[in-house]
Amino acid sequence: MLQEFKKFILRGNVLDLAVAVIIGGAFGKIVASLVEDVIMPPIGLLLGKVDFSNLYINLSGGSYETLAKAREAGAVTINYGLFLNAVINFLIVGFVIFIAVKAANRVQKIVPKEETPKTTQNCPYCDSVISLKAKRCPYCTSNLP
Repeated sequence: MLQEFKKFILRGNVLDLAVAVIIGGAFGKIVASLVEDVIMPPIGLLLGKVDFSNLYINLSGGSYETLAKAREAGAVTINYGLFLNAVINFLIVGFVIFIAVKAANRVQKIVPKEETPKTTQNCPYCDSVISLKAKRCPYCTSNLP
């Protein structure tokens, strides 16, 4: 069972998936920073100096200056500003992945696939598939040219 697990882990697809997950996680952090630190501040400024990360609805009564203070007080809140940030994160990640897949598809069309060397041939007498190295057909026993 250990040998099977080792084969499974060392297969190319599993390693490729592991690398993709790690890079995807790092990419997600970059996009989150892009949205929270670069995109949302100017949008908030244009909309009247609104900080989207502090937009919330307090369900437990009382008023708090910021979401952080509401959380400290243990208030029940609906954090729709954070939800808007998450939606914008998703849209940016989706758009970047769309562009990357589109570019990869374009490259696949341009770059021809490498052909594997041919190792078999058809017997000219019986049309059976035989090795290129064969001197005699194993099916019809004809001498091959």
